[in-house]
Parts: sequence; C-alpha cells; structure tokens
Amino acid sequence: MPRVAVKDNSRVALRVRPADKARIMRAAALQNTDMTALILRGALREADAVIKDAELVVLSERDTKLWLKLLDNPPKANARLVAAVKALPQS
Repeated sequence: MPRVAVKDNSRVALRVRPADKARIMRAAALQNTDMTALILRGALREADAVIKDAELVVLSERDTKLWLKLLDNPPKANARLVAAVKALPQS
C-alpha cells in the first residue's frame, strides 16, 4: 500500500530491476559519484526539457513580425469576442 506523502520529506522512492540498478551503479562509478547524484542529474535534465517544451513558444521570423504587428495594431473585436467578454464573471 502506498505511503501518504509528507510535506517535509524530500525522499523519493524508486524501484528498479536489478539489471537497471547495476547499470546505474556502473555509470555512477565511472563518473566518480553516487547513484543519487547521477539519477537526480538525469531527472532534472529531463524535467527541464519537459518544462521548456511545454512553456516555450518558438516563432519563425515571419510569425514574429506578424505577432508584433498584431500587438501594435490589434484587430477590432468581433461579435463572438464581445459576447465572450460579457459572459465572464464580474470580479
């Protein structure tokens, strides 16, 4: 049965097959580090890549120019946009 998460606990449990653990231990030894540091480094690298892919928008030069043009001269709101704004809850 899974344990309840504790806010002040910084531990992470990880189950791996013996062959996978052996590979991690070998890689850690080759880098003269421990398994925790090796695993954490890889996990953080992957986490950064996932976050970057989710949050970063890359535009072509043409799209960047169009975006800037639209920011400087936004189109007039159409009826659907006006209706959507009116439907928003008042804060």
